Amino acid sequence: MSETITEEYSVTGGDFSRAGYASSQIKKILKRMDVDKAIIKRTVVAAYEGEVNIVAHAWSGKIEFQMDEEQIRIILDDEGPGIEDIEKAMQEGYSTATSAIREMGFGAGMGLPNMKKNADHMHIESEPGKGTKVEIRMERMVRE
Repeated sequence: MSETITEEYSVTGGDFSRAGYASSQIKKILKRMDVDKAIIKRTVVAAYEGEVNIVAHAWSGKIEFQMDEEQIRIILDDEGPGIEDIEKAMQEGYSTATSAIREMGFGAGMGLPNMKKNADHMHIESEPGKGTKVEIRMERMVRE
């Protein structure tokens, strides 16, 4: 029988001082569980991009991490303005970040595209005025 590891992290919108905390905790778990380095890198990049998106664009959110023998699953669920046009948001360089966020070095419009590029599977649901939910999955086997 396989063991499932589950962790949950709260994310506060606008709190850039803690942006990256959840993804660094996920990295520690993956290293401790001796996951392949290539999978760790892709997972942490996707998790970090999603975490920063919550901090930059939402009021609050949570990140749920699940891992078993076959896959890693990360669910990023936020309360915020939502995404008006998901297809447009998936285009590299498209951003709705404020100038203040851009001045801090965030909001280049690469978050969602980088998440998709690093994930084996990604699904986005968003309701304008309510929030966004993104699920990313990584298979535990290394890509060829």
